[in-house]
Amino acid sequence: MNKIDEISVFLPAYNEEKNIKQTVNLVHNVVKNVSKKFEIIIINDGSKDKTGEIAKELSLQNKTIRVITHEKNKGYGGSLISGFYNSRYKWISFIDSDGQFDFSEINKLIEEQKKTNADLVIGSYSKRKVSCLRRINTFIWQMLIRTMFNLKVKDIDCGFKLIKKDVIEKIPKLESQRGAFISTEFLVKSKLAGFKIAEVPVSHFERKDGKATGANLNVIINSFKDLFVLKKKLRRVSKKNNLSDKGKLFPYSNEKI
Repeated sequence: MNKIDEISVFLPAYNEEKNIKQTVNLVHNVVKNVSKKFEIIIINDGSKDKTGEIAKELSLQNKTIRVITHEKNKGYGGSLISGFYNSRYKWISFIDSDGQFDFSEINKLIEEQKKTNADLVIGSYSKRKVSCLRRINTFIWQMLIRTMFNLKVKDIDCGFKLIKKDVIEKIPKLESQRGAFISTEFLVKSKLAGFKIAEVPVSHFERKDGKATGANLNVIINSFKDLFVLKKKLRRVSKKNNLSDKGKLFPYSNEKI
């Protein structure tokens, strides 16, 4: 079993009453064997079902579990931002709360980090269990990201990652509240700040209960708008600092972009 000094694991959750308890228990059973110092954070993103009640009960039963509650739904991006900036430990991982990932594969991410000394190890779907239309949308999105930002990763939006807390602390603050864009913003800013990214394949399973919300048409359209706004901001920062963002890594300050 691969070990890591300390780790925060957070789970974004919106209306996941049928999945959250089992997913959290599975994460706990794995992470206690991965690190002696850990925490599990449930991000209850304004759920309208019993997700909040179940999360609170889990935290009362286990002192390593805590809950962050959004009174109003902020979306997947808002949940990731809450998780990133409230994690306490040197390493941060997150996983979707719907049970579509196997958290025991965190050992693959840790092994890859030790082998490559990467600052971020991101999962890539070995075979994603979603509709054909969503796979097509994802393919178009990722080709556009690669073209615009020279971000050469297989899966930008995979919801299973291992990240050094240093990355979160040093890149310009994340702003996007939209799930379809937050991963792009995060990886682009990490790359341009010079952090090393590695990638490993992870399993993906069909959702057993509940409903996914990430394929909403308005979310997708607005995410494309955000994409071009980010590109414009990066060009402005590059021009101001006499730097190039075309295929060349460069560190930049904490200026808001």
